[in-house]
Amino acid sequence: MATPGKAPAKAARAPRGEGQFDLFAALPGDLPTHDQMEMMERPFFSLSKGKRTEPIDYRVRNGTTEVRVRVTANSETGMATIWDADILIWAASQIREAMTRGVPTSRRFRVSLYELLRAIGRPTGGAEYGRIVEALRRLKGTVIETTIRQKGTRPQGFGWIEEWSAPTDEEGRSLGIEFTIADWLYQGVLEDKLVLSIDREYFALTGGIERWLYRVVRKHGGHQGGGWGFTMAQLHHKSGSTRRLADFAKDVRKVVERQRLPGYWLELYRTEGGEEALRFSARAMLPTNHPGYAPKRLPRLRVAARREPGAAVPE
Repeated sequence: MATPGKAPAKAARAPRGEGQFDLFAALPGDLPTHDQMEMMERPFFSLSKGKRTEPIDYRVRNGTTEVRVRVTANSETGMATIWDADILIWAASQIREAMTRGVPTSRRFRVSLYELLRAIGRPTGGAEYGRIVEALRRLKGTVIETTIRQKGTRPQGFGWIEEWSAPTDEEGRSLGIEFTIADWLYQGVLEDKLVLSIDREYFALTGGIERWLYRVVRKHGGHQGGGWGFTMAQLHHKSGSTRRLADFAKDVRKVVERQRLPGYWLELYRTEGGEEALRFSARAMLPTNHPGYAPKRLPRLRVAARREPGAAVPE
């Protein structure tokens, strides 16, 4: 683990062809949170905490091409969940911060369990160690096949995590974790146009559909004055959920009723054809007399890397 206030030491670079990667020691502190846009938009994760082994098979036309996502999981671990994706969001945030600081990046990470849990808004008690290990198993055991970023129609296959380790001492105390993310994800995080900042309050969202909906809203909502919308049937298709459309719609209505998505206001309406639909708008873009209006929050300040103590820069 890197020492606070110092840039992490760069590991020796492995010779080409040996299949190894530099080890990226986690950057300490409260860092800006980033997500990978393609991972936000398509149905890559189970939205339930229960074990899911039924595949996700998603297809949609995008202009003249068809986007395909197929997600499968082994029967022992089940499919990676949207809560497991917090580890990938953490990794994406670390990569983006390293790029900002000019620190070499890698897709192989080392982090203390305490730092990881704190960064993704989880309790730091001993029970969380087992949950993180289970998440790593699911992320490795889940197989993705997708045509996203492929020039042709043949899919590319990968697991979210290629390898991981979570050693403990003789008394069972965590010595940290190491893991290597898929190159598909790593390359998507390095590309500026494929990454979005997300509100750290995302980690406080408790429902699977609620979490998934925030990522979809953040990806599509932007700052359009008139908001953005999808029919309930479109949302159901995009989610990859195994629930019936009617049950899925009930869950979405509950999310609308709670209005907990950070920075966005949700409302239900009927299309001209009578279909139930959801419109979402950035709260800062609503009229000031709207019940959902909230001014855009000022960026948090954080201690800048390689500056004198006390210096701060906006995110």
